[in-house]
Amino acid sequence: MNIETLFGQSSTGGDSGLILKSDKEIDTMRKAGKVVALMLDKLQKSVYPGMSTQEMDVIAAAEIKRLGAKPAFLGYYGFPATICVSVNDQIVHGIPGTLTIRSGDIVSIDAGAIVDGFYGDAAITIGVGEISSEAQSLIDITRNALTHGIAAVKVGNRISDIGANIQRYVESQGSFGIVREYVGHGIGRSLHEDPPIPNFGAPGMGPLLEIGMVIAIEPMINIGGKETKTLDDGWTVTTADGSLSAHFEHTVAVSESGFEILTTV
Repeated sequence: MNIETLFGQSSTGGDSGLILKSDKEIDTMRKAGKVVALMLDKLQKSVYPGMSTQEMDVIAAAEIKRLGAKPAFLGYYGFPATICVSVNDQIVHGIPGTLTIRSGDIVSIDAGAIVDGFYGDAAITIGVGEISSEAQSLIDITRNALTHGIAAVKVGNRISDIGANIQRYVESQGSFGIVREYVGHGIGRSLHEDPPIPNFGAPGMGPLLEIGMVIAIEPMINIGGKETKTLDDGWTVTTADGSLSAHFEHTVAVSESGFEILTTV
């Protein structure tokens, strides 16, 4: 998927279909975002070698219930779990099950919550036990890529400025694959709204960033090539070459001061 496919041939892009949120709605999204942040924090502290990905899902379901929210992913287009757990070469949408986490694995956890009809969405990648320096570098670069993307969020910039910042940073770090087929998105009363938020491309394209926009920025970076494949379960996406992949995501609101990260404690 290229930048023209996402935004069409126009350098300005179309703003139709974008849903701006009121201050009150963004406040509700803060609550949903806090639930996601607390759930991810709980999971990060709970993962250990020998644990199954299904056990991780049980912890997530209990935590989201304790916090008085609803799971965003369970039942979404038939997805059968509360969170997505993607291990090593799995990029995104991994289904929790019998897979056992081992020391040296890297584990990406994508989580979402609903509070009063509004969504929060975030993801982290963690290392379990002793991981390789290569894996740690991938995690650090992907986390930093998200930071660089968020730094482009300010009134007057365009959507593609986010992906341009991400791509510029990642490519400055060496030969990594930036996943093209899966991108960030708008978010609000629906988990996925317009506009798409690519993690690559030229600046100055797509809709203008406006106060009231809320978007999920989520770079997915591979040690190897950018190509992907989907497993027979119809959900789990892996790197085509078997290389490691990492994923970080935040829900971000456009504000007068630039941006506000909503998926924090």
